[in-house]
Amino acid sequence: MITSTGISTWKGSWKEGNGTISTKTGYLKDAPVSYSSRFEGTTGASPEELLAAAHAACFNQAVANNAVMKNLETTSIYTTADIVLGFDETTGYPQIKSLHFNVESEIPGATQEQFEYFLERARVGCTISKIINQDVLPLTVSGKLIKS
Repeated sequence: MITSTGISTWKGSWKEGNGTISTKTGYLKDAPVSYSSRFEGTTGASPEELLAAAHAACFNQAVANNAVMKNLETTSIYTTADIVLGFDETTGYPQIKSLHFNVESEIPGATQEQFEYFLERARVGCTISKIINQDVLPLTVSGKLIKS
C-alpha cells in the first residue's frame, strides 16, 4: 500500500488568517492559501483547486486504463476538472456545487462510442470519483476524441 500525505498550516481567523498547503514529497511546497484565495479568486491556492488537479490526474489514468482494456493505447489525454464552490443556501456553509471534466484525447482506432464508454467508466470509477457521493454532487464530463 502507498500512503500519500498532504500538509497544511493555518494561522489566524477564518477570513483574516492564512496558511500553506504542501505535499510530503515536496512537489508542492508551502503554496499560500487564504480565505480570499479560496472564496474570492485572489492569488493563492485553494483546497478545491488541488482536489480538481488530483481528480483530473486520476481521471486521465482511468481513461488510459479503460482504453488498454480494449486493446487501445492513448496518445494523449488533456483534462480540466472544474469544481464550482459556493455556499449552501440553507446553512450558509461552503459547499462544492459541481465538478465537471472536459476532456480532449487522441486514442488511435477508438470509436466515439468507445471513447464515451471510457469517459463514463473513468467518471464513476477513478479512485477519487469513488469517494465522492455522486448522488449529491453533480459530476459530469464532456469529451472530444481527436482523430489523427
